[in-house]
Amino acid sequence: MSLMVISVVCVGFFLVQRAWPHEGGRDKPFLSAWPNAVVPRGGHVTLRCHYGGGFNNFTLYKEDRIHVPNLQGRKFQESFLMGPMTAAHAGTYRCQGFHPHSSTWQTAPSDPLKIIVTGFHRKPSLLVHPGPLVKSGEMVILQCWSDTVFERFLLHREGISEDLLRLVGEPHDEGSQANFSIGPMTLALAGTYRCYGSVTHCPYEWSAPSDPLDIVITGLYGKPSLSAQPGPRVRAGENVTLSCSSWSWFDLYHLSREGEAPELRLPAVPSLNGTFQAHFPLGPATHGGTYRCFGSFRGTPYQWSAPSDPLSVSVTGSPRHLHVLIGPSVVIILFILLLFFLLHRWWAKKKSKSMKQRPETSGPCGKGGWEHADAAVMDQEPGADRTVNREDSDGQDPQEVTYAQLDHSVFTQRKITRPSQRPRRPPTETTVYLELPNAEPRLTVVSC
Repeated sequence: MSLMVISVVCVGFFLVQRAWPHEGGRDKPFLSAWPNAVVPRGGHVTLRCHYGGGFNNFTLYKEDRIHVPNLQGRKFQESFLMGPMTAAHAGTYRCQGFHPHSSTWQTAPSDPLKIIVTGFHRKPSLLVHPGPLVKSGEMVILQCWSDTVFERFLLHREGISEDLLRLVGEPHDEGSQANFSIGPMTLALAGTYRCYGSVTHCPYEWSAPSDPLDIVITGLYGKPSLSAQPGPRVRAGENVTLSCSSWSWFDLYHLSREGEAPELRLPAVPSLNGTFQAHFPLGPATHGGTYRCFGSFRGTPYQWSAPSDPLSVSVTGSPRHLHVLIGPSVVIILFILLLFFLLHRWWAKKKSKSMKQRPETSGPCGKGGWEHADAAVMDQEPGADRTVNREDSDGQDPQEVTYAQLDHSVFTQRKITRPSQRPRRPPTETTVYLELPNAEPRLTVVSC
């Protein structure tokens, strides 16, 4: 009986030890990040601490001892939402389980989890050589480069938080770059890739991600067929449609043009003849090219069929719609030029007419005034004797008068009502003088 009691006590003690391992024991929780351990600045991430030994309360701490708001001393159950992310959130984290009624019974710390915060530098560029469509077993080179000098480049595959590839940045054209060799290509290596840049003194603060690059394995299924309507040889500007079809069932068809990444995809639709088809309208043809199409399934987007036989589309002649547009365009241009010419002529005539007009005047300068300023003043030789014809001085004694030669350029143009004129004798000479009685005499002339 006593032996049985001792056995039960030992088994119970063993179970308690398994359920509540003390700190430093072999059992430890597992810390993960959702949706990803690489988080953009300002975003959020959920940290989950998993443990199956009866603990559902955990603490989370950061190894570099940098204070994180709402984290220090915080207890949570299984998950903790962290954000908006800043540089202070970047670093290495661990979690630890504990018993809610005992401060001494707790698990060992989890393995470290690195939380990366991105968006602290401009994004680099990611290229692939020889191309994004790869056969199984082939090698590809992913080249990450930037005009910023980064000391490290990191290659990340979407959906994978571990096993990031890291390379030292090499100087290149006042920037830096790194070449990642991927392969031999398998299904596990296919996916969407992005690259980042970082500097040594801030290893958890990365640049913004490059644009995504899809690496696809081809040749896993039978090839479809590709045809062109109305045909592979079309006139420029003529609409052309490429049709991809197969007797085998596919969810999607992808159209690729030689030298370019495949960007066009359409769902496969069953046809009346039993095939699965997709029609790619390319619109008015401008230049030719060589095309291929592939089939794939929605559940495995990075696994495609073998490519169809290449189809060369050639474009001949010039677009018909250009001939239609040339005529109206020429007419419009000629009309605009004619309108501009007529406006210019009208403006030149108006300006010339205004320059020819001269002011009329009347008053004491002469009874009856002058008809035009051009007839009022003529050239005369300085110092020459002149005979004065005065209508009011006929039959009177000679007297001293002062004469002044008028300059028509000092008159301003204005409309003045002309006074009534009386008959007068036309002047015998072409020069007209103005009598200024109150001025000092400059020249004395005696009337005959």
